[in-house]
Amino acid sequence: MAAKRSSAPALCLMLILVWAIFDPVSAQLDRLRKSKPLVPHAASDTPMVTIPEGEFVMGRDGNDALEDERPGHRVWVNTFTMDVHEVTTGQYALFLSKGNRSVPWQWETVDFTQHADRPVIGVDWHDAEAYCRWKGKRLPTEAGWEKAARGTDGRLYPWGNEAPTHEYGNFALGARFSYSQVLLPVMSYEKGKSPYGLYQMAGNVYEWVQDWYATSYYEVSPARNPQGPAQGQFKVLRGGSWSDLPKYLLTYSRFKLPLGTRNSYTGFRCAR
Repeated sequence: MAAKRSSAPALCLMLILVWAIFDPVSAQLDRLRKSKPLVPHAASDTPMVTIPEGEFVMGRDGNDALEDERPGHRVWVNTFTMDVHEVTTGQYALFLSKGNRSVPWQWETVDFTQHADRPVIGVDWHDAEAYCRWKGKRLPTEAGWEKAARGTDGRLYPWGNEAPTHEYGNFALGARFSYSQVLLPVMSYEKGKSPYGLYQMAGNVYEWVQDWYATSYYEVSPARNPQGPAQGQFKVLRGGSWSDLPKYLLTYSRFKLPLGTRNSYTGFRCAR
């Protein structure tokens, strides 16, 4: 009988260990809740910047642009607001704690004591859209994103026309992912801010936008508040990432992925 009684605590301990191994997300969220310094950061709303209404040149003409970036065309965008930085792991953890959404890819490697201010990665388009909706916001349109990054002077990069260096952004770090080694806090690079004061519109992580992708959309795009094609196979991403070469950091550079893609290069920010 003594042997049988002593086996019960051992069994309970084993079950707890199994739970900790196979439910790391709950354990992480519990640590986040108990870590007082991180709670205000995780719960805080991202400051938003107003992008005023008006025209800007979207895309580019000539051999400097790829087929899907041509032609350069004038677009009017109504006033909107946009997050000053990318959504962080700390903010996304709070979102996860409120519902039953599946966790991002590589989420088990997040250490909130170090990574709460890093951009969340491993989220697909549906995850990003759901988060923005939960915050009473939306994903930016492709046109809105480009205007927020580029301003009205046709600049090549958010900071101007100077070639990218590591004073301006986080890029060209190879292909091996680590939250600590390749991602930087979302409010890094003061010199790299866009004309409206937005951080890291080039590098760190690609950002999902609202629009479906089409190669020739610019040829038929409306001149006011374009919303992208009515349907498609891919969604557009903008901004380049920690892994990309400088040519992918251009304000007019476009990228596409299937909606369900989760990888180490892609995050998002919200608009309203």
